[in-house]
Amino acid sequence: MHLLSVFSLRNRALIALLTLVVALFGGVALSTLKQELFPSVTLPQLAVITQYPGASPDVVEHDLSTPIEAALQSVPGIDSTSATSTASLSNVSASFVYGTDLTTVEQKVQLAINRIQGLPDGVDPQVITGSIADFPVIVIAVTSDLSQDELSTRLDQTTVGDLTKLPGVRDASVLGSTGQRITITPDVDKLAAEGFSSQSIRDALSANGVLLPEGTITEGDQTLVVQAGVKLATADDVAALPLLGGRVQATIGDLAEVTTTDNPVTGISRVDGKPALTISITKTPSGNTVDVSHAVTNALPELQDALGSNTKFTVVFDQAPFIEQSINSLATEGGLGLLFAVIVIFVFLFSIRSTIVTAISIPVSVLLTFIGMLASGYSLNVLTLGALTIAIGRVVDDSIVVIENIKRHLGLGEAKMDAIKTAVREVATAVTASTITTVAVFLPLALVTDITGELFRPFALTITIALAASLFVALTIVPVLAYWFLKAPAAGSREAMPEKDELAHPTLLQRAYLPIIRWTLKVPAVVIIAALVVLAGSGWLATRLPTNFIGNSGQNTLNVTQSLPAGSSLTARDAAAKVVENALDGVDGIDTVQVSIGSGGNSFAALLGGGGNTRFSITTDPAVNQDALKATVSAKLDALDPAQAGEVAIGSGSGGGFASSDIKIDIEAPDQATLISSTSDILDAVKALDLTQQAESDLSQKLPYIAIQVDREKAAAAGLSEAAIGGIVANSMLPAPIGSVIVGNATLQVYIADPRAPLSLQELQDFKIPTRTGLVPLSDLATVEQVEGPSSISTIRGVRAATITVTPNSQDIGTASADLQKALDGMTLPGGVTAKLGGVTADQASAFSQLGLALLAAILIVYTVMVATFRSLRQPLLLLVSVPFAATGAILLQLASGIPLGVPSIIGVLMLVGIVVTNAIVLIDLVNQYRARGMTVPEAVIHGAARRLRPILMTALATIFALIPMAIGLTGHGGFISQPLAIVVIGGLVSSTLLTLVVLPSLYTLVEGAKERRDARRAAKAAS
Repeated sequence: MHLLSVFSLRNRALIALLTLVVALFGGVALSTLKQELFPSVTLPQLAVITQYPGASPDVVEHDLSTPIEAALQSVPGIDSTSATSTASLSNVSASFVYGTDLTTVEQKVQLAINRIQGLPDGVDPQVITGSIADFPVIVIAVTSDLSQDELSTRLDQTTVGDLTKLPGVRDASVLGSTGQRITITPDVDKLAAEGFSSQSIRDALSANGVLLPEGTITEGDQTLVVQAGVKLATADDVAALPLLGGRVQATIGDLAEVTTTDNPVTGISRVDGKPALTISITKTPSGNTVDVSHAVTNALPELQDALGSNTKFTVVFDQAPFIEQSINSLATEGGLGLLFAVIVIFVFLFSIRSTIVTAISIPVSVLLTFIGMLASGYSLNVLTLGALTIAIGRVVDDSIVVIENIKRHLGLGEAKMDAIKTAVREVATAVTASTITTVAVFLPLALVTDITGELFRPFALTITIALAASLFVALTIVPVLAYWFLKAPAAGSREAMPEKDELAHPTLLQRAYLPIIRWTLKVPAVVIIAALVVLAGSGWLATRLPTNFIGNSGQNTLNVTQSLPAGSSLTARDAAAKVVENALDGVDGIDTVQVSIGSGGNSFAALLGGGGNTRFSITTDPAVNQDALKATVSAKLDALDPAQAGEVAIGSGSGGGFASSDIKIDIEAPDQATLISSTSDILDAVKALDLTQQAESDLSQKLPYIAIQVDREKAAAAGLSEAAIGGIVANSMLPAPIGSVIVGNATLQVYIADPRAPLSLQELQDFKIPTRTGLVPLSDLATVEQVEGPSSISTIRGVRAATITVTPNSQDIGTASADLQKALDGMTLPGGVTAKLGGVTADQASAFSQLGLALLAAILIVYTVMVATFRSLRQPLLLLVSVPFAATGAILLQLASGIPLGVPSIIGVLMLVGIVVTNAIVLIDLVNQYRARGMTVPEAVIHGAARRLRPILMTALATIFALIPMAIGLTGHGGFISQPLAIVVIGGLVSSTLLTLVVLPSLYTLVEGAKERRDARRAAKAAS
């Protein structure tokens, strides 16, 4: 690799030009990179959402969830399925193995659903896929003096179109509007008197308003298409349709009232107490989240004025501010880290020229990384920018080793060009091996699946590009800059000394270090034993580390969920929501409170949990302490009367939405009764644990409903069947659309309303059923009474299941999971019942397991690289001693910080494997060079360790000080991934550096010295 430096020194003008080109294109790449919160990740999951109005959970499960879930089992790549059946809604979720092409899978899922036989008429299963790009970039609440319908119409006709024209916007959809329909309310007595029925109205609608092609007529030079029929355009057109088959000539309007009415209200949305609609805006895959947000925000004032009527747009969710804040914070911490690293270099080299030459490798490496990121299609996000910040201290290491050796050779009195070439040649192998080693540890991340691998692969590639760039800079640009800027030391100065006097006139650092190294080489066994004791103690401390999955992102939003007894009406839920809104009104730090009650026709809301709960989206002031504000809000909500507000809980999101800190217990049982009793027993046991802040079961609520049990014998005597009676009641209470009318740009469905539709239990019992003997009350043919059933029915691969959600009262997910598992193991469950931990526990276990294997693979790769470098199987094993000792400092600092050990921490350990071996490689490489010149092992170790003392301390301290701003969370934002990673690297570097300078020389002397003595004895015996 030193040939690169030879080429660079011969083409200095080219290298200067190349540096300027890198600076230019790096700046362009930085301005071009997309800004996002996280890398774009497509989750291999989809859901099949099916609305089934009026159906109980039992009916939904039997008619929809079970056949849909069964059909999905045949789709290739399926990993797991689950189904939740609630009143009027089926939600079947499917997970596929990572790497599955969701576009192809979505088509296959749709085909599988289309092949299902016997689905109820009128249902339309919707297949919903999700990726991070599908989440809204910005959500806007709209309040106005206009009616909801008029406001919705204006938004659809003007505002949505203007928003979708903005660059980067994929879609803008209005949520919360009820829409309209045409309702025909017949006068049943008049219809019967004139010889008509409801079917006559259906026939009239289907026979009219249809455009029919009739052929063509050619007349002269023109060929004209003949078309028959006129479309229906208004309610009056429907009313004017003639009815056929009766005793008199009549129209629909003569015997029925035809009006344009609002669709039934299924959801309510408010912002700060005012009724509102919401506009959800998503971006294109190539769109820049921050640019899209700014474009939308800048367009809002003009769009707001265009609507008039005191219309107000309120941004209730916006990804951009948090992204910008996180990126700015990481950039600030990175800039401070750069400054600290430069100060460390100056303190050791005590030369402005040398410091500038060394420090220039940092911006050049970073600019090269920006170019690589742009070429790789990566965005600037908290992970890639965190990788850059982490790499700042490391990218200077190669340049430090190179420049330090160049300075030493200049001090030997060599000619400048010869000194630079010789110095680079001496360390080229070591710095190349150390960089390759650091890069190679990230290769096993390609084997990590799930969300962990998807998130951290961009992180790994960013660091890889940065380190490769730093090696390139150290071997090309740094030698050229050294030739231009460095001077030979003045004669007689400490630096201008012949090599043989290096230890005869040691530096201040060497004078402090030499007694230590000489003592350790006298008693290497004692040093090794002491080190092993320290290592054992570290292993014991490791068991006391709190663990989690991915830490809380600190985003300035809170999600609150309100649960009322199953079956609560929309009015009751609205009243309960106002209690929560009043409690949150006036809390310092809360900017807006947006409440969504019911689904409002929003299938995405159904995907996230249906319309069963009331959801509050709280936007907070980003300048306030988010944890303290969350505690204040929690206290306010805890003080509410459950009789008025129901159960209210703050959602415990973490990792920017990738994982919740909730632990789930998945329970499966052979039948519903056993499932209910087992779930109740487990829930009681969980609630009694000290770790539990909140626990609830999806079977904890009963859903009241009215059951009609037809007496089949009485029905048969009346000339009816069970299904016929059910159909008569359903047609009255749950009318189906019988046609459509296009009004303006909207298509309105036409419904026939039954004025006799029962509105109470008594009216349903008295509901008249036509039989062959006349009209009889429904209660004469069936038992009609209110009963209770499950509010939801869950299955996993078709087996009845329930889920208990546990919110622990600490961030230590590992301990909480262990305590929960212990409690489950201590319970005696009925035969056929299984209970296992899921949720964040399963995510954490999977991530830790895969990253553990990746760590072992990384160590093997590092060993392989070092074997290739040293051409020895034994010496690389000595170097790997630095790896376990690096864990000592990492564990101690992690414990001292109180930050749980999570996925970012393990990524830090993975990175640490490469970093800590670097110093060992640089040290042992020089020791081997001294031995090749004829020194004994102890002499070579003392000389090599003393000479590498300064570069080893410089590289370690430069990295440590570069990471300190991030480790202490100086800006307080965007560090939920980078902060634990920095803490691990700092702690590991501190301990590994100390042990590399003490333990590694002792171990090397113990092993290689013994080999040297054996070789000497063999040589002496052979000579004699």
